Amino acid sequence: MIDKNKTKINSKVQWTKFTVVLVCYLLFLLWVKSWWGLIVVPFIYDVYITKKIRWQWWKDAEGPTRFLMSWVDALVFALVAVYFINLFFFQNFVIPSSSLEKSLLTGDYLFVSKVSYGPRIPETPLTMPLTQHTLPVVNAKSYIEWPHWDYRRVKGLGNVKLNDIVVFNYPAGDTICSSDQWQQQDYYAMSYGIGEQLYQQNHSMPQLKSLNRIQQRRYFDMIYALGRNYILSHQQEYGEIITRPADRRENYVKRCVGLPGQTLQIKNRIVYLNGKANKEPDNVQYSYYVKLRCPMPQELMDQLGISTEDITGLTQYGFIPLTKKAVKALSKRKDIVQSIRLNTDAQTGDLYPLNGYTGWTRDNYGPIWIPKKGATVKLDMNNIAIYERPIHVYEGNNLKIVNGNIYINGKVAHSYKFKMDYYWMMGDNRHNSADSRYWGFVPESHIVGKPIFIWWSHNPDHPGLSGIRWNRLFNLVDNIK
Repeated sequence: MIDKNKTKINSKVQWTKFTVVLVCYLLFLLWVKSWWGLIVVPFIYDVYITKKIRWQWWKDAEGPTRFLMSWVDALVFALVAVYFINLFFFQNFVIPSSSLEKSLLTGDYLFVSKVSYGPRIPETPLTMPLTQHTLPVVNAKSYIEWPHWDYRRVKGLGNVKLNDIVVFNYPAGDTICSSDQWQQQDYYAMSYGIGEQLYQQNHSMPQLKSLNRIQQRRYFDMIYALGRNYILSHQQEYGEIITRPADRRENYVKRCVGLPGQTLQIKNRIVYLNGKANKEPDNVQYSYYVKLRCPMPQELMDQLGISTEDITGLTQYGFIPLTKKAVKALSKRKDIVQSIRLNTDAQTGDLYPLNGYTGWTRDNYGPIWIPKKGATVKLDMNNIAIYERPIHVYEGNNLKIVNGNIYINGKVAHSYKFKMDYYWMMGDNRHNSADSRYWGFVPESHIVGKPIFIWWSHNPDHPGLSGIRWNRLFNLVDNIK
């Protein structure tokens, strides 16, 4: 009688567990709108109710088999759990560079929410958990390119808002050189730079401003071809030219300073949206030429947030990134600082779009309209360089230019209707940030998530416990304006 009651109770417990797990799983499938997952339901039923399959057969084994398989079971469970958590809910991200300083600092570790903007269904679902694109040690791809699914995003808690700090996949990272030395470089900027150098060896540089748009286009196409061919013919130095799907490109973090449908322009370093100045971040930085009378004390560097990397840049180039607060403080230290002035140097030709002459600089850029889903833009030779990459690369159309005529999918095109929203991202360290000014729009398909808080922070200039930035731990990123 006792055994029957015990069996009955166990049966109720198992049915309760099965019901709870099944409901949670069905709600998950409803959220991601993927009913292919229903094929898993019979296996869930077997785990809790019928138990026909011996899922943990190794528990009846003896000796090393049981010990080894217990660890394998735990490891597989952990990897699968981490895979789904990172894919749909959150992941960690570390600030690798100074492009967002002094808002986010090198050595900050962020808790990044995927549900804030809605997680993406993976384009390359078969990948090793906890890797982005490369397996450590063996230096091989950590993902399999088949199956490859089209971009789709699950509904999230909201959309990207103006001035949000956003984690996204590096748009220009679709093509890279496989050599370790060049893998982190922008392939397109590198091709253009090499092509320009090769051209200058045998020709004088043309006055691009004096050429018409068709002539400019032919020049840029020729420069790109020179650079690409040089890289292809020097594989010992650059390695193979490889491509990466959107979700396997490097993760970047920047501030969104332009939303879909807005017209952005930078005038004297200030970002304007639809003609109205956007608020600068509180800790925005620009570079300043600084002459020192003596080495800057470490105490003052820590107080003003000046890193060893910054001082190295000052030694090499004569300028240093500073906030308004730091400029004000250093201007008062006549015992240390001989002179300080804003770096207004600016060059043209290294900004997006690289295949079109604009005359823009990092401090005076645009105006440029940011594509919006469902909106139509008129196309001509004056703006095709700006919108060519979104149309061709991000939205998968065949775009060609023949004798000044624009062809999209084999037909002459005078306009184009966008399928996705796009964003304009910039770093708060405005003179030391590779951002949209250099590689253009960030399509919605590349948006990864929103940083919520800093869960760990360590100053790379101070090893050990002395480098822990206790005052930054668990600070909300939304509070960093």
